[in-house]
Amino acid sequence: MTRSPLLPALLAATLILSLLHPGVAAAARGKLFSVAKYGAVGDGKTMDTAAIEKTIDAAAAQGGTVTFPAGVYLTGSLFLKAGVTLRIGGGVTLTGSQHIEDYPMMPTRVAGIEMTWPAALINVYKQSHVRIEGSGVIDGNGRVFWEVFFKLRKLYVPKGMRWAADYDARRPRLIQIFDSSDVTLGGGLKLQRSGFWTVHICYSQHVVVNGVTINNNIDGKGPSTDGVDIDSSSHILVEHVDVTNNDDALCLKAGRDADGLRVNRPTEDVVIRDSIIRQAAAGVTFGSETSGGFRNITIYHLRVLAPTPNGILFKSAQTRGGYAKDIRIHDITTVGVPTVFRMTMNWYPQYSYARIPPGMKDVPSYYRTMATPVPLSKGIEQVQDVRIWNVQATGARTAFDVNGYPTEPLEDFTLKHWNVQAQRAGHLDYVKDWKFKDVVLHTVDGSRLLVEHGSGVTGIPTAAQPAAGEQ
Repeated sequence: MTRSPLLPALLAATLILSLLHPGVAAAARGKLFSVAKYGAVGDGKTMDTAAIEKTIDAAAAQGGTVTFPAGVYLTGSLFLKAGVTLRIGGGVTLTGSQHIEDYPMMPTRVAGIEMTWPAALINVYKQSHVRIEGSGVIDGNGRVFWEVFFKLRKLYVPKGMRWAADYDARRPRLIQIFDSSDVTLGGGLKLQRSGFWTVHICYSQHVVVNGVTINNNIDGKGPSTDGVDIDSSSHILVEHVDVTNNDDALCLKAGRDADGLRVNRPTEDVVIRDSIIRQAAAGVTFGSETSGGFRNITIYHLRVLAPTPNGILFKSAQTRGGYAKDIRIHDITTVGVPTVFRMTMNWYPQYSYARIPPGMKDVPSYYRTMATPVPLSKGIEQVQDVRIWNVQATGARTAFDVNGYPTEPLEDFTLKHWNVQAQRAGHLDYVKDWKFKDVVLHTVDGSRLLVEHGSGVTGIPTAAQPAAGEQ
């Protein structure tokens, strides 16, 4: 009996929702606690951190909901507690302090490395049954932190230390969900101007992100302002997300290099669906932190728009290791996106490979962690059992830019029902057992997909000239 390709996605989504429902319902109920009663001013000038935290403590004692009268609430890091709902309604803005000392240092994982780092603006840290909801705004006010990074990167690049800039420029994330369970985020929230990643779900399970708009390009292009990062976590549902930023939009991660291999914790049982990516590095991204691996991932109904450069992106490096398997991606539309499908196992070498300059002394401990050698036998990600179907692409430059590794070819891919309009077909390098079925490439230059160092590739699509008006 042939199994429907939709069945795994439906089962995964049903499982996630059934597991989350009791916690969500519990967090949504309870007494209302207004921050005004506990001294919050909401004038955009007064620091309201302490008053909001008092309100959270009071709500936690009864499993209640924190509410805000209309206003702008200036705050540093906030820490939600079990059983609390944080309701940010229409007319309410939480805006982040621009002073880094208002974000206390704490143990976490950042860009694949366990280290001490500033807390996020909103933190769900080792908690359960927490809800963040409403149609208001959470504004990281992050431009000052972007400038710190830009200055540091400019200083580090000539020294061969581009890899260290993201870790030394300590920038607060907007929302951190760390080592937590039964958490929901959404309901129409607007998330903007994050200092670093916007929503980071790490070491957590049973989390739903449903109905958020992310815009980190309001007053400039915020560097490394990923949209939603799912990091070594399981049973995650992300849906109805609208993303404009300057890095990965919807991203799966699982640790970096020796530290990620030590932790060895996968990202698994994930559904991402029904979202739009207006501007980002890619529509959906696997990596580059791949060390713990990815499995049972379902992604569908994404619309990816220019100037986003990539539709579907897999990226890793020769020190990352890990794996990706049982991956299902379908019903993807790209419009004006230059590269429809890109895979690289040697992504951004300046960033990916940490080498401490000779003679440098008294370096941070995380430098040594990042520079710990990884044998090549453990450093190449193994990618196999990937199914991608129902892809529609217009206005592309390249359909395929796929680069495996000689010792670990990208294996067992099935691509069905693609219709791509592009300048050129592109190439596959170091692949094994790829099956194309009903894949049509309308190429301006008449090129055919080039397979280099490949074996067992069947159904290679022929080129068809685009119809008038397609380009």
